[in-house]
Amino acid sequence: MNRGKRLVVRGGSIAAGHGVKRGYVQILAEALGAAGIEVVNSSRFGDTSFDGIWTFSRDIEPYAPDALLIHFGVDDAYFPVYRSEFKENLVRMVGRSRELFSPLIYIATSHTFDDPYDMEAVNIFYRVIREVCVDLDCHLIPVHTYWAGFLQDHWLSNRDLVCPDTRYPNEQGHEVFAKVIGGRILRLAGESERPR
Repeated sequence: MNRGKRLVVRGGSIAAGHGVKRGYVQILAEALGAAGIEVVNSSRFGDTSFDGIWTFSRDIEPYAPDALLIHFGVDDAYFPVYRSEFKENLVRMVGRSRELFSPLIYIATSHTFDDPYDMEAVNIFYRVIREVCVDLDCHLIPVHTYWAGFLQDHWLSNRDLVCPDTRYPNEQGHEVFAKVIGGRILRLAGESERPR
């Protein structure tokens, strides 16, 4: 994905930057903008993967993105959306995107949770994301894995990186998201431009 390209981010509350002044997509937009990549954030608070399907023609299609970052899961887990529905929604978004634009497609997980019941719930969706990425040859961005390592390396706990409502990362948490997602997008985008 070279200069002059466009990345669309379509997700729910976390991608929309709920609860913070500066979310990870805004941080990404600044970093990727320096590399000549325009970032469009079509994410909204409370949106689930169903919204990603229902609003595809408004939130993704008009931008004809060169790359698409799909970031659902936590809102789906809490609303709730069934595992099978979540998987079908991701598959439909990927399929429709490839039919229309053939973009690079990234699908990201989110952070970890201290509450074991919450972690078990979101892990179901993180596993689905991994399955879809393997089955459809999309680029998995396992934020939760990097997040867990970041906590350990810096002697932090989840509460240091999340808002009082633990579904949403705080400003420092969004910086962690931006680091792992931005790094993966730049690396994979660069590889896609290399001669084969």
